Order: sequence, then C-alpha cells, then structure tokens
Amino acid sequence: MKLQFNGADRGVTGSCHLLDCAGKRILVDCGLYQGGRELDEENAEPFGFDAASVDFVLLTHAHLDHVGRLPLLARRGLRGEVIATGATRELARLVMLDAAKLHEEEAERAAHHTRHGPRAAAVKPLYTELDALNVLDRFGRTARYAQPLDLAPGIRATFLDAGHILGSASILLELEESGRRRRLLFSGDLGNRGRGLLRDPVTPPVVDVVVMETTYGDRLHKRIEPSVHELYSAIVETLRRGGNVVIPTFALERAQELLFHMKRGLSSGALPARLQVFLDSPMAISATEIFEHHPECYDDSTRALFRDGDDPLQLPGLHLARETAESIALNRIDGGAVIMAGSGMCTGGRVRHHLKHNLPREQSSVVFVGFASQGTLARRIIDGARSVQIFGEEVPVRARVHTINGFSAHADRDELLEWHRATGAARTFLVHGEQEVMRKFASVLEGTEVVMPALHEEHEL
Repeated sequence: MKLQFNGADRGVTGSCHLLDCAGKRILVDCGLYQGGRELDEENAEPFGFDAASVDFVLLTHAHLDHVGRLPLLARRGLRGEVIATGATRELARLVMLDAAKLHEEEAERAAHHTRHGPRAAAVKPLYTELDALNVLDRFGRTARYAQPLDLAPGIRATFLDAGHILGSASILLELEESGRRRRLLFSGDLGNRGRGLLRDPVTPPVVDVVVMETTYGDRLHKRIEPSVHELYSAIVETLRRGGNVVIPTFALERAQELLFHMKRGLSSGALPARLQVFLDSPMAISATEIFEHHPECYDDSTRALFRDGDDPLQLPGLHLARETAESIALNRIDGGAVIMAGSGMCTGGRVRHHLKHNLPREQSSVVFVGFASQGTLARRIIDGARSVQIFGEEVPVRARVHTINGFSAHADRDELLEWHRATGAARTFLVHGEQEVMRKFASVLEGTEVVMPALHEEHEL
C-alpha cells in the first residue's frame, strides 16, 4: 500500500491523492489549481501518474479545486469509475461544464491577441466542454452517506457527511493487502458547525492514517450569529449611503447560505422589506435549483421548510441574472442593490465587472464572506490595496471593504483539532493549507506522526 500526493500539497488548491492497494489505483479528487498565472500553468503539467491506470476516482465534493481537472484526466485516458454522492454528481457536472466553457473562451481570447504571431495556432484550452461531457460518462455508482461500497477485494469505501457543501464527504477506506489491514480516512474539506442550512460534519471513525485539510488550521472563526448581524449591518449602512453592496460569492453553498440568512433577516425585520437582491451567476442559480433536489443533506428544521413549501432560499426581492445582458444592466444601478456574483476569489466571472464599477465609489461596499488565496484579486483587496488592476485598468479602491469570516464553509482550528482527536490516527498527512498554517497546526497535534508531503511525494502505508 502506498499513497502519492499530487495536489494541494503545501498549498490550498488542486487536491489530488493517489492510493495503490491490492493491485488497484484509487484517486481521491482531481482538482484545479487556482490563484494566479503560475498556478494556471501548473494545471497543464503531468499529473504524476498515468491517467489510464486509475481504476476508481472518489470525489469528496464538487468545488473546482477538487473536481476541476477531471475532464483533463478523461482527455488523458481515464477509464476508471468515478464515484460520488448524488449531490456531488449533479454539482460536479455543473462546475466542470462551466469551467470548460471558460477555458475555451480564454483560449479564444489568447489566440485572438496572438493571431498575427507564430503562437496563435498553439493556443488551446486546458480542456473542452466535450472533455467534460466525456468524463461524465465515467460516473458510475452513487455513494450514500454511511453505506459501505466494495470497490474490489480488500478495498471498501464509506462516504461520511463532511458538512462543507451540499453532498460533501469525508471518505473512509478500509484496506487489506498481503494480510495487512489499514483504515485510511480522507477528511475532504470539513464544514463549520452551526451554520443552519446543512448538517454539521459527522464524528469521524477511529483510523490508522488520516489525510486532512488545514485551510484554517491557525485561526478561529467568528460565531455565525454575530457574523450574520455584521452582514445585515453592512447591507443596511450601505443602502443608507445610497450605494450598492457587492458580494463576491462562491456559487456552491456560499450563495445559498447567504440567501438563507437574508431571508431570515427579512422575516425578523433586520433587513428592509423591499430589499433588492441580484444573484448574478448562472452557476449559482443552477446550484440553488440543485439544492432543492437533495433534502438528505439538510438538518431536520431546514428539511421541514422545504417540505412545507416555505423555500428558505427564495426571497421576495430576489432577481436572477442568467443572461449576460441582465448582468450588464446591473451596472446602471447607482445604489440600493445587493449584488451577489462569482467568483468568490474574484479570479474570474461577472463580479469583476461589478467591482470595476463599485470599488471607486465611497457609497458602495464590498463584502467578502469566504477564503481568498494568496495572489487572487480578492486577497489584494482584503489586504488593503489602494488600487487594483481589473481588465487591464487601474481601479481605485474607495468602497468600504468588509471581511466576515464567520461564514466560512471550512472548520476552524479548534474544530479541526476535535475532528482529528476523534480519529485517533497514529499517522497524519496534512494537505490543503498554506505552509505556515500547516506548521502551526502541526505544532498543536498530539499523539500522531505528522507529515506535510511535497508534490508527487510517495509514502508507504
């Protein structure tokens, strides 16, 4: 048995881990690197293994940094079975097709700029929509929480609710080879407790080895209720100034969580009854529809709302902007609007247009409610840049900038520690975190051998 690390190693994005056991190769996630041109180029590099040799791909959840290179894996020869929960399956289809479209558009723009040079013909997308459709043909069995799946003799997988986004899972692998047994647990991305929409992460089982994320391994989150009230205050104050509220929003989970809390704010009177909210993201709109298909992912109270016809994600003043023309029209609104648009890290999508129009305006606000990697536009704004480049133009930052950490879909340090203690793991591989964060988290772990693997490093189990 051996484990090879091929992404999210001493970094936050690009999750990809390969297990060899009993003559089978099992890949856990195949994510995209995000955060800058250098990382974009890494996406096209070799995986570190032969795609055709992979027998199974197990997906922890549908975020782009966990599924975003699956179409490339298919292009390079994947013939194995992809297994995920039902919600992850639907969301991954949405995410991969959207990413493929963006890759094709970016390649077309790049070719246009170099059309008179020798490099024009060489500009190609990382993968195409056809590649994304092809990998969908590889999806096989649907995993259900807490129900074991026998992958092959000596290999059993169980998906456990990770509470991160709809359909997210930690994955327990029970392994046997040459008379030796190991219990290996991949945390996936673990959710922050008590957020109201999804269930909390389940308590993990006792295992021998754990591969765990460390995104927020060095800090504590604000509690959710004060964070919700901070959001309400930012909206109300901005509307009083006559400005717009721009919220860079992750299409999966964060957009739906914000809608959930804004509806609560309307019901309680914390937000004005005539609040106009614009969800300017075709993917977020489609993801919200998918949320309604999967009551198995909700806690009892939220499931009851859906059952009784009181959709907790539908606001009376909600406007859905699917078409580009509808998005462009929002830039004519001088004030009074809450605009939720992707991407959450401002690395692409429609939010950059809204930032270009609203960042220079003192009346407006930009509210960040999620993690921003080093090198992203979001991180530069959060870190206090006085101006930023958007579409090649220098844009002054005069709008008020709010960073509200309590909405994080990731567990904080104490939640990660509690989750890890429950595993009793003798060996711990730390992934999916910035290096300094990993070191800090490693320093507080007890009773376990800690490894922070480098890219393409292999370890015997």
